Amino acid sequence: MASEKHILAIRMSAMGDVAMTVPVLLGLLQQHPNLKITVLTRAFFKPLFSQLPNVNVYEADVQGKHKSVRGLYQLYKELKALNIDAVADLHNVLRSKILKFFFTSGGIPVVQMDKGRSEKKALTATKNKKFIPLKTTHQRYTDVFEKLGYSISLEKVTLLSKEPLSENSKSILGTNTKKCIGIAPFAAFSGKLYPLPFMEQVIENLTKSDNYQIILFGGGTKEKEALALWQKKFKNTVNVAGKLTFQEELSLISQLDLMLAMDSGNAHLAANYGIPVVTLWGVTHPYAGFFPFGQINSNALFADRNQYPLIPTSVYGNKFPKKYNKVMETISPASVIAKIKKIVY
Repeated sequence: MASEKHILAIRMSAMGDVAMTVPVLLGLLQQHPNLKITVLTRAFFKPLFSQLPNVNVYEADVQGKHKSVRGLYQLYKELKALNIDAVADLHNVLRSKILKFFFTSGGIPVVQMDKGRSEKKALTATKNKKFIPLKTTHQRYTDVFEKLGYSISLEKVTLLSKEPLSENSKSILGTNTKKCIGIAPFAAFSGKLYPLPFMEQVIENLTKSDNYQIILFGGGTKEKEALALWQKKFKNTVNVAGKLTFQEELSLISQLDLMLAMDSGNAHLAANYGIPVVTLWGVTHPYAGFFPFGQINSNALFADRNQYPLIPTSVYGNKFPKKYNKVMETISPASVIAKIKKIVY
């Protein structure tokens, strides 16, 4: 048996980007079972990796003891003590570049992810736009490991297994024999947000029958308030925002029959369990490389590029021209409902 090599994988944020490392690491470990992996990330994300064999999570406390260059040097010393053989930098930001300097100075090889910044700039340009599909983020992560000498076939990846619901989750959900549809109606930026009145029409239609139980996911204070109103307004609708731990949320997501989400983290969380995901795309586009892993292309619904030809206007949904603030309104609630009912019937 080949000697065990220990690889440090760095990806500290954001949730969707960290979630996208999971199928790649699954493929890496399924195809190279003698490897040992340490993932450097936020402590909150640890449950994402709970099913991965030979994987440990090391907390990057970048707001505390690992803050500043001195703190990053302390982090480097802590990591080096783990006998790291090579580093896969899946983040490629200032912090990871500083860590790269320390590791390479210590004789440990580092390969950094190519984010394709110039290609993405051309894709989102307002003039001379190059509207062509770019390499996926999953493939960009894979390329890093291949440069370290570990090939990965993403087509052969076996995804995460369903996880049992906690007693807390069961008490919130109650007894249910209906098809479970998760809805995550929010996103980090307004350019990716489906209008809430439109989403309300989707929920109202789905809850008119007794075929579905709607489970609402969200995070912020205003999000929780909006979701609480929907739970009160519609039957067969449960708001779990703020009521579950992250591990409990993941277990619940693993049990869904479908997830409806924006171009956001929840789409990637569901995809990691092989759950069908219907995604809604506003000023962003899958061509930038953030399509959920293993999902069917036809399950994505897009804003009208004939009406809004500059889409995608940004990679993250944070930049768009003034007249592009209503692009999501070109995705009708009827089309969303029809897509969901076609998949879950």
